[in-house]
Amino acid sequence: MFSYQLYSSRNFPPMSATFQMVAKAGYTAVEGYGALYADDAAVEATKAGLAATGLTMPTGHFGLGQLETEVDKVLAIARALKMERLYCPYVMPDDRPTDAAGWTAFGARLQAAGAPYKAAGYGFGWHNHDFEFVALSDGSLPQDRILEGGPALEWEMDVAWVIRGGADPLAWIEKYNDRITAAHVKDIAPAGQNTDEDGWADVGHGTVDWKTIIAALRKIGIRHFVMEHDNPKDDARFAARSIASANNF
Repeated sequence: MFSYQLYSSRNFPPMSATFQMVAKAGYTAVEGYGALYADDAAVEATKAGLAATGLTMPTGHFGLGQLETEVDKVLAIARALKMERLYCPYVMPDDRPTDAAGWTAFGARLQAAGAPYKAAGYGFGWHNHDFEFVALSDGSLPQDRILEGGPALEWEMDVAWVIRGGADPLAWIEKYNDRITAAHVKDIAPAGQNTDEDGWADVGHGTVDWKTIIAALRKIGIRHFVMEHDNPKDDARFAARSIASANNF
């Protein structure tokens, strides 16, 4: 299933038009992020957008603070939008641990935060960026420590950030084949290109060997492939060109 991370269209309002654009491009699912369920009105608007287009929202991102302090609200959102899996997507630089023990403890914190959602029947895990692949003073990597500290955590693997972190995604797919439950699909432009789009590219139009990587992810049973571009100049172009490429993988 090729899904679309609606964060990619945050700079192209209104979101109601984005739902129409995404459905027209051929997607059947979308992934949510915080602004889409910031309050009751936003939840209702998102619910209406899904209903109007037939799109589903099997996965959603929620900040760690909300996950820890607003459990009932998060569960109500997940139920209203019929989500299946919830992922914590980020931790601010000032809040990041600085050593192996700290990252292991962070993994344990994530697992504790996810406990009520798992108890309610939802998958729960972490979504990476690049900083998890920068070696710590003892030579270990935060991503390993997070998954060690939270042995029940799932992993939504953002492949392009793994690559930008200097790691080999195929090796990580093999290592954590039983932990990865979704993947972000985005592409990296050749060096020096697309600088006005932060160096990202439409899927299939960059340097990532997506054909090989998607085959490896399918082999371990991944069903949720979430298209994302962090800063497209034209979100409709990104959506259309990316799913056209992906359908050939």
